[in-house]
Formats: sequence, C-alpha cells, structure tokens
Amino acid sequence: MREKLFGTDGLRGRVNEYPMTPEVALRLGLAAGQKFRNGKRRHKVIIGKDTRLSGYVFETALTSGFCAVGMDVFLVGPMPTPAISFLTRNMRADLGVVISASHNPFHDNGIKFFDNAGFKLPDEVESEIAALVLAENPQWDFPAPERVGRAKRIVDSWGRYTVYLQHTFPREMTLAGMKIVLDCAHGAAYGGAPQVFEELGAEVVTLGVSPNGVNINDGCGSLYPDKLAAKVREVGADIGLALDGDADRLIVVDEQGKVLDGDQIMALCAQDMLEQGRLAGGTLVATVMSNMALEMFMRDHGGRLLRTPVGDRYVVEAMRREGAVLGGEQSGHLIFMEHSTTGDGTLAALQLLRIMCQKNLPLSLLAHLIEPFPQVMVNVCVEKKVPFAELPEVGRAIACVEAEMNGRGRVLLRYSGTEPKARVMVEGEDTAKVELYANDIAQLLERSLRS
Repeated sequence: MREKLFGTDGLRGRVNEYPMTPEVALRLGLAAGQKFRNGKRRHKVIIGKDTRLSGYVFETALTSGFCAVGMDVFLVGPMPTPAISFLTRNMRADLGVVISASHNPFHDNGIKFFDNAGFKLPDEVESEIAALVLAENPQWDFPAPERVGRAKRIVDSWGRYTVYLQHTFPREMTLAGMKIVLDCAHGAAYGGAPQVFEELGAEVVTLGVSPNGVNINDGCGSLYPDKLAAKVREVGADIGLALDGDADRLIVVDEQGKVLDGDQIMALCAQDMLEQGRLAGGTLVATVMSNMALEMFMRDHGGRLLRTPVGDRYVVEAMRREGAVLGGEQSGHLIFMEHSTTGDGTLAALQLLRIMCQKNLPLSLLAHLIEPFPQVMVNVCVEKKVPFAELPEVGRAIACVEAEMNGRGRVLLRYSGTEPKARVMVEGEDTAKVELYANDIAQLLERSLRS
C-alpha cells in the first residue's frame, strides 16, 4: 500500500482504485475499531452513507472490520454527514463513520470519522489509524469469539435528526406562508430534508430527490445552482436552498434568482449575531479561500475574520481553540457551534430563515452585504507536491503581484488535499488584471515544477 491515506476530509477517491477499495475499507474498520475500543464494555460505532451505489461495498467492508475487533455496528443508511455527527453524540457511540464523497460524482466515494463528541478526528489520530492500515503485517488485537461485534440497522434515525434540527428554530416561529425550493442533489438528504421545512409550515418545491445510485450531484445540488435559480423564478419562491451529496454544505438563491455563496451567508449571519451580542469575541472563522470583501466587512463592523487552512475540520478546530461560535467556508460549509459540531446545510438554512422571519424582509434586501472581489482560480496538474518555499522564482512573482495590488488583493497558492493539483488563486478589484496575474503565476509554477 502507499504512504498517503487521509486527505483534508478523510479518505476519498475513485471506487475500486486505491485507496477506495474494499481491502482498505476492511482494514480501516479493523484499525479504527481497535483504536476506539477501550475497556471490556460493549463499544459501538454508527455508520451512515449517502446514495452512491458503491456505499453498499464500503458499508459491508467497514462493518466486517469493526465487528471483527469487537465493536457493535449500528447502520443508519443514507443520512447527511452532520446527522452522523449528531447521532454519534445522541446514541452515546464511541465513533461515527460517514461513507460519502460529498460533492464529487458518483464514481468517487470516501470515508470519514467522528469521535464520540461529534468532531472530526484530528490529524494525529488519523495518522495512528493510517499507520495500522498501511502496515505490511499489522498485529490486530482480535477479541475472543464471544466478544466479536453485532450489526444492527436503525430505522428511526431521520426522526431523531428532524426533531434535533427543528429545535434549533425558535419555537414561537413558523415558516407558514413561505415557499422554498429545495435541491437535495439526489443525495443523503433527499428523504428527510423536505420534511424538516414542511413540518415548520413551509411550502416546499423539491429538486434532486430521486436518487438511483449514480445521479448524485449530477447537474444538481450546490455545485449547480442555476437550475435552482430558474425554479425559484418559475414558481415565485421566497428562497432557494441547494445541498450537496452529503448535505453538509449550503448554497442559497434569493427570491430574484441571484446566487449567494458561503461568504455572503456568513456575512449576514455574523451581522445578525453581532447585533444580538452573540458573536463570541466578535470573531468569524473562515478559510484562506474566503473573499477579502468578507474580511473587510467584519473589520468595518467591529469584528474580525480569523483564517484557517482549507477544510471545515480546520475551521472547527480554530473555533474550539478561540471559543468562536460561527465559522465556515466560501463553498457553503457553515458551522453554528451553539447547535452543531460540524457543517450542516439544513441547519444553516434554518438559521438563515430565522433571520428572514425576524426581520420580515426578503432575502434580496438582507443578504447582499458584501460585493465579492473578483476571484480567479487556476489549477496546475502536478506529479509531485514540492513545497512552495522551494520555488523562489514563484515567490518573487507573487510578491510583485501583491505589491502592485497595494493591499487591495491577494495571491494564494495551495495544493489540493484530494487531487494531484496545485491551485493558484488571485483576487483583486480589477477582473482583467486578476485573470492575467493568475494565469502568469500558474504558467510560472508549471515551468518551475518541471525544471
């Protein structure tokens, strides 16, 4: 097996190609089960998945591994990633597992873990698990035959999760009279998310709620909001909500059909919490990908933006360290730490709807608080991820570009955590210049990596 196993959000790749093979999944079950099985009591793990056809493969392999090392397995079927985080806490499980590749096409899949408090595992714990999985001759600590685990399917999972979500919405409030278009991306939320809003009184028009195992994220969901926007305009809806395959991110469309990204939603939520004195430390946590306009918005409103590396797990880690209660990513991962330990698209939508109800204003008058700086991303295919510090010519070029932008723009270089690519991101006030800068730096980076 190869050295690298976990990326920025667990394990992910093309099905039946390393690392997304049944053998690796079996070893993951063995290794994670051995790591989290402490003491003589019965231990349990919750396993959920999205709607990908390959979910059956990895669900079965993981279950075999966990049971073999003595953990009881509770299978909940297709459920959003944040639901597994909640159920792990709610059911007092030792570990939660999600089988999903999030927004990726159906031919990919992934595996990620939550600890008993509902947080994604830190790097050092993933490294311990990976070391066991990758060992040539691992020494598995198998229990006596009478101590192997059992597997059981749980049928009331959506009911538990729905009640939990609805408790995050003010009891005195209703969504009666509101029309919502909801795109579930043919993913994990298809069966339950519409019910959450309907039971609160909304009229819900659904898209992407007919999964067949291979249509997840296929021209729908958070990556494809144009279809959602068109439907909002067609039916005269008050808002459009788009989830991704595992429903941990949210993209929003206002009643005019204009798309709002995660930065714009975070600005609105941060302003609301600042007004109510609920934004701890005046701090909003976001990643290096968030637009400069968000940073300037927070500064102008007496708060601050704290940036982290890309990945909602790093946002959550910083929030815990700083005592922050709001964080997220431009891509639509939004974390409300008062309610959840991870990004939750449905929960985030409820918080946004609460603000709309309290202010009694349409979203178009509430949410366009920031005008994002033009931002251009150029991907460069790489064979090896050489540290950028070892490419001085590229560093000098970036310094020159940032000097020219004079504090009104920035350049970000990073390697993808899941693909053999380097990403060059440039943002600034002049679209033409931003495009030129991004392409020039990408070409220089490509030459430097070849030499």
